[in-house]
Amino acid sequence: MNVLVLHGPNLNLLGEREPEVYGWVTLADLDAELKRRAKRLGVSLRIFQSNSEGALVDWLHAQRRWADALIINPGGLTHFSYVLRDAIEGIRIRAIEVHLSDVQKREPFRRVSVVREVCETQISGLGPGSYYAALELLGARAPD
Repeated sequence: MNVLVLHGPNLNLLGEREPEVYGWVTLADLDAELKRRAKRLGVSLRIFQSNSEGALVDWLHAQRRWADALIINPGGLTHFSYVLRDAIEGIRIRAIEVHLSDVQKREPFRRVSVVREVCETQISGLGPGSYYAALELLGARAPD
């Protein structure tokens, strides 16, 4: 199984930005652990982070024929990016939306996800574990 991991805006600041909310794990540490777990599951990963909505969409389009599934943390784009939502829908692969913090227990605007409806599920509030749970879910249900 080939899985894309897409980190949206500000996730490059993991470990620095509001560690009381997002934790102390850096993006490099998160990516390294995802690669370790993917190898154990027999899953191939391609990982990308950008603060630019257009770059995220371009990367999804470029990777669409390689990928079987997507793990996406859209960051602040979660709440309003119909462009990103349409890109996810347009590439027609399984997608899981993840968030480090529990978005349902935060500010009201964070509870709205325009991306959620084109993803099979949303996993949030587990810190880096949200990504790991998504990877496990995809690995457990990998196509034959």
